[in-house]
Amino acid sequence: MHPDNGDTAGTVVPSPAPAPNSFGKPVSTEVGLASWYGPPYAGRKGADGTVYDQNAMTAAHLTLPMGTMVRVTNLTNNESAVVKITDRGPFVRGRIIDLSLAAAKATGVYRAGVAKVKVEAFAAPAHVNADSGGRWCVQIGAFARESDAVKLKQDLLHRYTTAKVIEFPGPTGYWVRVNPKFPDKKNATEVADGIHPKDPAAEPYLIRTD
Repeated sequence: MHPDNGDTAGTVVPSPAPAPNSFGKPVSTEVGLASWYGPPYAGRKGADGTVYDQNAMTAAHLTLPMGTMVRVTNLTNNESAVVKITDRGPFVRGRIIDLSLAAAKATGVYRAGVAKVKVEAFAAPAHVNADSGGRWCVQIGAFARESDAVKLKQDLLHRYTTAKVIEFPGPTGYWVRVNPKFPDKKNATEVADGIHPKDPAAEPYLIRTD
């Protein structure tokens, strides 16, 4: 898991990526903003447990299962790349995918920093649960003031006594995360629907943790 990064970096030679047509038809499609992340996250572990390699064709997504292959198309220049989901993010409102440095350069997102893209997801690996399966949690943020995040955390600890509730700082503010006792998507959705923070900028949304 990581915050977004817009810093510049040196020359990168992307690792080989699979051909875009080798996976058949996509199982889902979404359109939104893409960003990218590189230094200082190179060498850190991603959400899938592997070390993040900024030269590999990978990306972070909030809900697609780990290991899912997706084709990202920059709608400004029509350049595409196929990447593997290895991390969670981006935790910035309005963004749907965070590309590795290599993937950002391959799609032309690197220089722009943020670009409108189409994300086509292909079937997840056989060992991964279907979209409605897996482990889900609720993230709320970002709060401008730490005290607001701490107050919400305390309120949620009283409401959801069997859940794990944590508060932590991020690049855009302070966050609260609820890990329900039963972390299926239906239960996490019910928790998210029941949370109404006073800060209108800090809305709840689902994250898949597997």
